[in-house]
Amino acid sequence: MKRLAHLLATLALLAASALAQAFGLDDLQKHLGDTAVVKGPFIQEKHLRALPQPLLSEGRFVLARDHGLLWLLQAPLRQDYRIDASGIARRTPEGWQALPSRSAAAEQNRLFFAVLQGDSSGLQRDFELSLSGDAQHWQLRLTPRSLLLKQVFKHIDITGGRFVERIELNETQGDRTVLRMPQSSGAATLDDPERRDFAD
Repeated sequence: MKRLAHLLATLALLAASALAQAFGLDDLQKHLGDTAVVKGPFIQEKHLRALPQPLLSEGRFVLARDHGLLWLLQAPLRQDYRIDASGIARRTPEGWQALPSRSAAAEQNRLFFAVLQGDSSGLQRDFELSLSGDAQHWQLRLTPRSLLLKQVFKHIDITGGRFVERIELNETQGDRTVLRMPQSSGAATLDDPERRDFAD
């Protein structure tokens, strides 16, 4: 009887392990891409080796599956960015102005866009991906493939549940950026100002 109980317990552990491993990159991409619109506040901390306290910035984001990403910085200064199929643009008094595709801000915003979408195929071009956990609590580590990216990042860690909740960029020089999005929510459609921002 004890042997049977031990066998059943072992089988249960194996089944649980198999279920945990069944959550793969394709599942994560589908999981994050299921909601048409995701929006919420973000807090970004830039930890620089030369400064005792991190630099803080705050704002809101809107990720629309069929349109792109609005990255709306509100403090310490106001600056809006839009990422869509045509590239990356910054809002100016004259309207949206395209940014050079290879600028540092463009590269970082493009990375955030891919991460928030769960675009594993896009990320795999530049990073080795290591996923653990399940749909409720998952962790994804990005390790750079190219020499250029290896000069910038040691690794990038992303955690989340229903949506992405935290992104940490660890740079080779010792600096670190932490992006927290703890109150994201889903919506079926964009509101009118958001729709205009993507249409302009």
